[in-house]
Amino acid sequence: MKTSVAILIVLAALSGTLLAEEGQVPKGIPHLDHVFVIMMENHGFNQIVNNSNAPFANQLRKSANSANNYFAIGHPSLTNYLEVMGGSNFGIRSDNNPDWHNGNCTTNLASGKPNLDGPVSSGLVCPIAGIGTDAETPAIDTTNECPNPPLACPPGFVDIDGSSLPAASHTIGMTIADQLAGRGRTWKSYQESLPPTGADNIGFSDGFFTDNSGIHPVPASETQGLIKLYAAKHNPFVYFSSVQEGHIPGLSLKQVVGFEGAGGLFEDLGSGHVPELSFIAPNQCNDQHGRGNAGPACDFDPNDDGSQAGLNPGLIFVGDLTLRNLVNAIHNSPAWREGRNAIVVVWDENDFSFVPNVNQVLLIVDTNYGVHGVQSARRYTHFSLLKSLEAAFGLPCLNHACDAGVATMSDLFKGTDDDQ
Repeated sequence: MKTSVAILIVLAALSGTLLAEEGQVPKGIPHLDHVFVIMMENHGFNQIVNNSNAPFANQLRKSANSANNYFAIGHPSLTNYLEVMGGSNFGIRSDNNPDWHNGNCTTNLASGKPNLDGPVSSGLVCPIAGIGTDAETPAIDTTNECPNPPLACPPGFVDIDGSSLPAASHTIGMTIADQLAGRGRTWKSYQESLPPTGADNIGFSDGFFTDNSGIHPVPASETQGLIKLYAAKHNPFVYFSSVQEGHIPGLSLKQVVGFEGAGGLFEDLGSGHVPELSFIAPNQCNDQHGRGNAGPACDFDPNDDGSQAGLNPGLIFVGDLTLRNLVNAIHNSPAWREGRNAIVVVWDENDFSFVPNVNQVLLIVDTNYGVHGVQSARRYTHFSLLKSLEAAFGLPCLNHACDAGVATMSDLFKGTDDDQ
């Protein structure tokens, strides 16, 4: 009993330290009971809007509410996932896998040195924790997928709207999941093609086999290699020490589940027992990312130049169909009819396309209340999305979501006078 009390005291003290770094509770968004965030992949605004192979996304953006001046922050994928859920890149500007349960490594926040894909990979990502300095987002990216400019990375690859974002000190290593759990609230990360053993110690999985030699390894007879459908880089919460270690109630890998099976997305939607925040990531054949070894409909875009001409139409169509099925499943859930709820569909980045593409992506907000048909021209970013979620749940802003120029998306989540 004494030991349990001592642990609670330590956790409370730690929580108090963390909460001291949060900002004010944002305004402008009505209280929401459930929010479903569906993250799609690697396509810019003009690649999805008016694309005949994405009929559902285009119908939804007209019938619901759409942000027509919305920007991702940088590259690559993981960076944007962290920024949507935590308001910072936390010093991670790579897609590298977590360094699972390593309590002895130095976090990128503490070192002030970014984890990069290249020119030489920085290796596994030390579990994020504590307070420190995140990584600068440069206007012109000459690292990661473009290691040897100007030959391998011709001039014109852009991160954020042609301008840089300086590194920020006093960045706190937590996400909105930490905020919710710390207040006894609920969240889940729903990851399609997660293996039956769960997310722990997994970088990639095809839904059963994994990249971990000790957990359902790919049979030696397999010739095409592991199809990397589930990817940790699309599951931002597993990069945080708090989630990996699970010492705080409601904040652990137990909240990271698949689409199918007990406690999974479709079971939860069917029962209506869903968390306040649902983060939903389709697998890499269904989120429009693509893989090189999963058949023609999942092949990478042959020429990702920022236009629709170079896209794989099958990849776009399958992703759009997946999006349709997810949104319809949410609409048909008893949870959708209880209280005020919203679905947010957003693409993570534009996948290193050329100027004048400036990392503009599509964001759609579908609500079961209020106004619809809004086509917003206000400038928003991934930080605006986090700030809006925090406002909807009555949580303080976190990291860059607290920046003065970051606005809540009040026009997209607007209710009637009775909904405020």
